[in-house]
Amino acid sequence: MTRIAIVTDAWFPQENGVVRVLASVRDRLVANGHTVGVLSPEGFRTMPCPTYPQVPLALFPGRRVAAWLDDWAPQAIHIATEGPLGWAARGWCLRRGRPFTTAFHTQFPAYVAKRTGLPLAWPYALMRRFHAPSHGVMVPSPGMLAELDRWGFANLREWTHGVDTRTFHPRPKTAFAGLARPVFLYVGRVTVDKNLPAFLDLDLPGSKVVVGGGPSREALMRDYPAARFLIARGDEELAAFYASADAFVFPSRTDTFGLVMLESLACGVPVAAFPEAGPLAVIGQSEAGVLDPDLRRAALAALDIPAERCVAHAARFSWDAVAEGLVRCLAI
Repeated sequence: MTRIAIVTDAWFPQENGVVRVLASVRDRLVANGHTVGVLSPEGFRTMPCPTYPQVPLALFPGRRVAAWLDDWAPQAIHIATEGPLGWAARGWCLRRGRPFTTAFHTQFPAYVAKRTGLPLAWPYALMRRFHAPSHGVMVPSPGMLAELDRWGFANLREWTHGVDTRTFHPRPKTAFAGLARPVFLYVGRVTVDKNLPAFLDLDLPGSKVVVGGGPSREALMRDYPAARFLIARGDEELAAFYASADAFVFPSRTDTFGLVMLESLACGVPVAAFPEAGPLAVIGQSEAGVLDPDLRRAALAALDIPAERCVAHAARFSWDAVAEGLVRCLAI
């Protein structure tokens, strides 16, 4: 078995898809006999990420990252994010001639370009430089892999994600009592890159519900008073929210995967989305959702998809397989 270091700028108490993926993979690796250490912003001096204060960024972490890696002596190193800890670990590996793998979890270039107005090529150039020495850049969807290939990234490896069907499964639709049906749901970070107005502007019957936090939440609450904005207190309440919806609407055009779509499907709720890389990776040809450039048409059509089809498709995505995929890509 292997002694594995995972270096990540995204970790608890943050609540996002990257944290859920890494925590689930860590747990499966440990269950399969590997020793896993996670180096996260915990214990570092941090500052809030500009435009996204819920994400803490470690300040000048180089010396402590080097000391941790020296002391922990991993056989394999996986750098999961491109933040300060990721750059520091990358530098340590390059100085010592240690191979490492990286992951492209988030469409960081698109987010930066949208928030700052910078040309998209600039943040892509920075990300390409970060990942260039990687033994394997792990990418969660074929569409995103093709996109990165077009931007000149090398050593790309496809690495899908999973869902915990013990937590996310169908249950009675009781969470939204009192709301007009059908209930159209979004779950995830409430940030500019998630393109939420494309959902909230739709002329749909029933109710719209947004579950999640983020820097755009207060402005959207003011702009869309008819929508219900909620925060889930733990996975059980989150699963109840999913299962109580009639359709899950995923308006993002930039997600590399979209773990929330899998969680919704596992709860028996079909997905409506644009035909972009993330939804194509999750839904594909399964008919467990509707992918359409007309998001309203997709949302209405998704209402006719049976719950059983959604659950069966989600069951194909196992965290054990995801963890095994990481091990196969590691540089030891």
